[in-house]
Amino acid sequence: MKNSHVGEGSKVPHLSYVGDTTIGRDANIGAATVTVNYDGFDKHATVIGDGARVGSDTMLVAPVTVGAGAYTGAGSVITKDVPDGALAVERSEQRTIAGYADRRRARHDQRADDG
Repeated sequence: MKNSHVGEGSKVPHLSYVGDTTIGRDANIGAATVTVNYDGFDKHATVIGDGARVGSDTMLVAPVTVGAGAYTGAGSVITKDVPDGALAVERSEQRTIAGYADRRRARHDQRADDG
């Protein structure tokens, strides 16, 4: 926690970074959430409304607001405001690449043999 205010009844569990953030009342911030507040030049604020639920491993890229009673899906990178009562999910579909490990090992072994 750095330069932040946490409202009454809100919960911020272990392994989260919350900087330059205002959290309303009765909100829940999932584990491993990060408020990404620095763009390399300036600090920016994040606002999380009353009763909001931020899913674990969410990146909130400031400046951004998560509205009252809103939700974010776990593992999302939120770059746009989330309206009151809405759900924001940012994920691409999982792809499974069969045989990847064997091909990677074979390329590594070939490079080692080539010396």
